[in-house]
Amino acid sequence: MKIRKGKLHGWTFFDTVITIIASIALALTLYPMIYVFSCSFSDTKAVLAGEVVLWPVGFSLKAYEIVMQNVEYWRSMLNSVGYVIANCILMFLTTVSMAYPLSRPNLKFRKFVTYFLLIPMYFGGGMIPTYLLISKLGLYNTPWALILPGCYGIWNIILCRTFMASLPEELIDSSLIDGCSQFATFRKIVIPLSKPVIAVIMIYTIVGTWNAWFGASIYTSRQELWPVQLYLKHLLAATTATTDQKLLESLSKEAYEAARQAALSANQIKYSMIILTTAPIIAVYPMFQKHFTKGIMLGSLKG
Repeated sequence: MKIRKGKLHGWTFFDTVITIIASIALALTLYPMIYVFSCSFSDTKAVLAGEVVLWPVGFSLKAYEIVMQNVEYWRSMLNSVGYVIANCILMFLTTVSMAYPLSRPNLKFRKFVTYFLLIPMYFGGGMIPTYLLISKLGLYNTPWALILPGCYGIWNIILCRTFMASLPEELIDSSLIDGCSQFATFRKIVIPLSKPVIAVIMIYTIVGTWNAWFGASIYTSRQELWPVQLYLKHLLAATTATTDQKLLESLSKEAYEAARQAALSANQIKYSMIILTTAPIIAVYPMFQKHFTKGIMLGSLKG
């Protein structure tokens, strides 16, 4: 084995330290998810006895059967899917339609518009003014209250504008000389070439919309409009209240055991819902993973 000073076949001590730290971080990140996954498939008695550590013990699908029969859960899932689709479509339209004009050097007042966009990017009106605006527009307790506030993103516009500005100017000029209008050039040349940055923006929108719950808790009081994350939050709160140890200890022995069994069943239902809620976004995320390096590099370009 050929050993160099400070190196072992190109592998440095720094690489070893980083690998160990990354491995520890990976284990700490994955274990809670593995534990939830294992508990959701384990037998109720095994979870109650604390036998589940890493792998499922006493395979059972009872919790998933209960969740699959829950109408409110499926309604909230469909709500989230609808919000994701609507936000993706509107985010695409607002982002590219604003980014392309700003990427053209001959646009009048281009710098002024760019600076005008940067102001609300760093300084927001706050939660109360936003709530009042939603209420005055008549959007409270409607699906639009959960769609319109997230249908545009100034950072996405700046990111997309930077990418479009990096496209060869000669390519766009040649299409205009050949008789294409600005809209035809935008639709047939700029959009196809901008697929990497559009993919990055779409995955940001999908993840952000799917995980959002705070806006729904403020702008709607109708449970039929809840996204799945808000429904899961209320379920977690209800389960936590049920499993209050002091409350359980104040009960009689028989009532204590019955309450513990009910709380455990609720916990397993909670675990199964977490898995079912997280699975769609985990399945979608890897499809766009290859575009993230490109998206990160875009932020470092000047435009």
